[in-house]
Amino acid sequence: EVQLVESGGGLVQAGGSLRLSCAASGFTFDEYVILWYRQAPGKEREGVSCIKIYDNSTYYEDSIKGRFTVSSDNVKNTVYLQMNSLMPEDTAVYYCAAERARQLYGSNQCLISFMKNLPEVWGQGTLVTVSP
Repeated sequence: EVQLVESGGGLVQAGGSLRLSCAASGFTFDEYVILWYRQAPGKEREGVSCIKIYDNSTYYEDSIKGRFTVSSDNVKNTVYLQMNSLMPEDTAVYYCAAERARQLYGSNQCLISFMKNLPEVWGQGTLVTVSP
């Protein structure tokens, strides 16, 4: 069964840190990109970070650059999103999603994946709440 299982959300004060995990199963991990999305209350879902497992290339949306770090453990088939210096505006449900990487897309894989917004599999989401 193709599956993504997220964990690590919770309540944290502004300035604090959390690490989200996205455990993958049922597909060949290093053939995929893992995308992180978030959806804040009353807002549309937005893509925030991405990692291409094959070469560990990464992408960060401007609002999280320098604060969030995405990484992968290819032994555990797990992607992590380390979130530091959290702000109340980071409050959202965070989702990981997976899409098969395309050689044609090269270094633009993450941007193209977010533009297409058609991942093949989604995690269940995990709530991150940042208090002032």
